[in-house]
Amino acid sequence: MIRSFFLSLGLIVGLLGVSCLAIDRIVLKTRADRPAPVGLRTIVTGVSADRKQVIQPPDWLAYAMMSTGSVLTLYTVALPGKGGAKKAASKKKDD
Repeated sequence: MIRSFFLSLGLIVGLLGVSCLAIDRIVLKTRADRPAPVGLRTIVTGVSADRKQVIQPPDWLAYAMMSTGSVLTLYTVALPGKGGAKKAASKKKDD
């Protein structure tokens, strides 16, 4: 179960990174009545001149998400299967 979780998480993060390469910005339909966000969200979000919320990911974010997704996906290959090391050790004893 943990293997499938990391595989799906890696694929989702990697595909979001690929989609960030294709877009320059996303303008949301709703108006931003709230003040501009503070903290880490200010890297990606902002408010346009016509008071609509804008998500504008920096260039490095796409590459960071793709590399994180690929590492997570490769991590699933390194995880042992069901039973893991116990089955491998018992097979070596039987031989």
